[in-house]
Amino acid sequence: MAEIKSLTDMQDLVALAKRRGLVFQSSEIYGGINACWDYGPLGVEMKNNVKQLWWRAMVDRDDIEGIDAAILMHPRVWEASGHVAGFSDPLVDCKKCKQRFREDKIHDENRVAKKCPNCGGELTEPRMFNLMFKTFMGPVEEDAAVVYLRPETAQGIYVNFQNVAATSRQKIPFGIAQIGKAFRNEITPGNFIFRTREFEQMEMQFFVKPGTDEKWFEYWMEERRKWHLSNGLRANKIRFHEHGPGELAHYAKKAFDIEYEFPFGWQEFEGIHNRTDFDLGRHQEYSGKKQEYYDESDKSRYIPYIVETSAGCDRTLLTLLADAYRSEEDRVFLALHPKLAPYKAAVFPLMKKPELMEPAERIYKDLAKKFRVTLDETGSIGKRYYRQDEIGTPFCITIDFDTVEKNAGVTVRHRDTKEQERIEVSRVVQYLDDQFANW
Repeated sequence: MAEIKSLTDMQDLVALAKRRGLVFQSSEIYGGINACWDYGPLGVEMKNNVKQLWWRAMVDRDDIEGIDAAILMHPRVWEASGHVAGFSDPLVDCKKCKQRFREDKIHDENRVAKKCPNCGGELTEPRMFNLMFKTFMGPVEEDAAVVYLRPETAQGIYVNFQNVAATSRQKIPFGIAQIGKAFRNEITPGNFIFRTREFEQMEMQFFVKPGTDEKWFEYWMEERRKWHLSNGLRANKIRFHEHGPGELAHYAKKAFDIEYEFPFGWQEFEGIHNRTDFDLGRHQEYSGKKQEYYDESDKSRYIPYIVETSAGCDRTLLTLLADAYRSEEDRVFLALHPKLAPYKAAVFPLMKKPELMEPAERIYKDLAKKFRVTLDETGSIGKRYYRQDEIGTPFCITIDFDTVEKNAGVTVRHRDTKEQERIEVSRVVQYLDDQFANW
């Protein structure tokens, strides 16, 4: 049996993503723009699958509501959150090779010696670099009209806490979830869609009574771990990393990253944070509007603590792609969970002849009533198999002359094993249903 290998070089995944219409370089015909990416027809299907799975896991509960807050917000929001004053990184430039680095990411020996980690050249003095994109609201570019593209979606949830609590009649503990675009002028973007300047976040802020926050923090750590495993991630490839004293944000009581072992090392793709009452407290201070909650159970008033789960949609997708990537001597395939695959099945007529096309189209239409499927009629069967393997299609269904002439059913090929079996045409829909239910 051929050896099956996992991903060892990110460039292999990047090449597959372009080859199969998952992800393209943004503005590629103009030479591209750094750290910005476009999702192709199959990539956007997978990304939507990720978002829908996350949304159902969060909002299909009695204690979480969803919102969609505006990208542009009042500038005071970002003053209250600390982003205007503190959302910046110290940068140094190499005078010789001209590369730019975050000072805090340079190894101690190079930082002390002021030496470039790339070429050994002399580094400049550090300069602060704000990560927020600034723009102007209104027809005249003047200071009074300065606004920012949001660097995170969480603040849109915080400023709507009272609105949601009042209109949904939720009682603490409850959460607010949101999926949306955010923008950061990253200094050192890279590793494909892992660190980009425009990205989507899937964030849920869970509002709890002070004193119950540690219990809820542990609860959400376990819930998020189980969700990632349910999507097919290998347990030995993910881990929790606790923020130590030097990493912990000033407002946080506790924070853990969920990390995945990429070919470029262990990297965070989701964070779980105990943000205490910092956020609502700051917005109460800056807006002058009370952010307290009246708890009828014990007649108390308090500013809720917040337990946050914050996942990057693009990073989560990259993690799933990297984890699913497999290569054998004669093919590459994505061992995706069916619920993530852009197509659940592909229907193949053995040849492009009317007597085979008619039953193939009929089976395709029957399946399409329930699943996202494709009718693939171009090229040899072998090429079609491997084309579907590379985009992670779990099953390929072939209609041949025995199907028509002998009423012998269809051939179903399994992506991961390449095993084939014959089943009756009338059983195809139920067969896929059973396979997915027992995956």
